[in-house]
Amino acid sequence: MIPSPIKRTNVVCLLLNTNVTLNVLMLYVCSQAGIDGESIGNCPFSQRLFMILWLKGVVFNVTTVDLKRKPADLHNLAPGTHPPFLTYNGEVKTDINKIEEFLEEVLAPPKYPKLAAKNRESNTAGIDIFAKFSAFIKNTKKEANGGLEKNLLKALQKLDDYLNSALPDEIDANSMEEEKTSNRKFLDGNELTLADCNLLPKLHIVKVVAKKYRNFDIPTDMKGVWRYLNSAYSRDEFTNTCPADKEVEIAYQDVAKRLAK
Repeated sequence: MIPSPIKRTNVVCLLLNTNVTLNVLMLYVCSQAGIDGESIGNCPFSQRLFMILWLKGVVFNVTTVDLKRKPADLHNLAPGTHPPFLTYNGEVKTDINKIEEFLEEVLAPPKYPKLAAKNRESNTAGIDIFAKFSAFIKNTKKEANGGLEKNLLKALQKLDDYLNSALPDEIDANSMEEEKTSNRKFLDGNELTLADCNLLPKLHIVKVVAKKYRNFDIPTDMKGVWRYLNSAYSRDEFTNTCPADKEVEIAYQDVAKRLAK
């Protein structure tokens, strides 16, 4: 088994400190501490960046911060902002998409692999799932539950359709038969890309929280979605950066609303 590039520490300090073109890049990818005060709590944005760094092959330190008692040094770096955020050459970046773009730009070939998806559609596949899930889980009106569940299922079905549809590079131009189906593991092929780093942490939350608070399961006939999830669960880059299911459930215990009787 390949050693984990994540070095865990109990000290609340920087998470990534690496030389990039002779400047110091410091990435604070701190998520709320878990129930034991040390483990990684639920934060899909931090996990997204953890996955990117792991896939880039960067060795980095992971620490956790109790956001209710955020250390003064972090507060002074980005007042009013919760991690994750990044500082580079005195500049603070707080937008998660901008941080991702920055990492892809500075941690670039030949030393670091490129992680951008080849197909533009891979970046938007499943884009509305989390919004539909949020509406479903926060709803308190029993009469609205069915419709909101259908909306979530419709969004999941769109993702399933995409994962089961062949990408351009999967179609054999010399074949007389048009290949319409795909068995690829991830959104853009058989390797993880930035698109997966964005979607998979959220999709895992949907699976865990919807089951816990709505007894909702992703249908087994959505073979593309389940192939996608199971492929993620077989990768260290995902499982070793993912909070425990219990952490996810606790994070949503005040978000998930009870349905009125």
